[in-house]
Amino acid sequence: MSKVQLQEVIWHGRGGQGVVVASQILAEAAYFQGYRGVTSAPTFGPERRGAPLTASTRISSEPIRVFSQIEHADVSVVLDESLLRVVDILGSLKKDGLLIINTPCDPAAVPIRGCCRIATVDAADIALKHHLIKEGKPMVNTPLLGAFCRATGIVGMDAMERGLKDKLGGGNVTANLMALRAAFERTRMPAGTKD
Repeated sequence: MSKVQLQEVIWHGRGGQGVVVASQILAEAAYFQGYRGVTSAPTFGPERRGAPLTASTRISSEPIRVFSQIEHADVSVVLDESLLRVVDILGSLKKDGLLIINTPCDPAAVPIRGCCRIATVDAADIALKHHLIKEGKPMVNTPLLGAFCRATGIVGMDAMERGLKDKLGGGNVTANLMALRAAFERTRMPAGTKD
């Protein structure tokens, strides 16, 4: 797995979905992968449970000296597919960037054309099957970390598992690891992508 110069990731979700935690776990996993520069930051605003919010992760083989908000991400991860109709997610994604979406649809069925590559995973189904539920809703952040590993190759599963264990501590680690692995296997890649 070759190291990248600088990859910028924006996580799009709703309050209570674990957007900030996912960003932190990815940063920790990238550190365990050997990247010298990693940052994770939430975007603060009038967030409340269910309101749209973002978090960002920067990953680099060199120390990071950029601390502003990410304007055009290399990768956008969408925890709630309905946000595609509410938030200008594509406006913050680089042309030919990668969009990873929690949806039961195949990438070809997502009604977005030509501006980016798309990978999909039914993270909600995976979360439900592994009993990752909070306040009656599936916690899709962990499955989307598995999809991130599969779709980008930036961070390997060993490092992601270590980051997950480190962040969750004694929490529901076993179910989260199983969901992470299931999502890695079930992620549908853009057409023409070599696995």
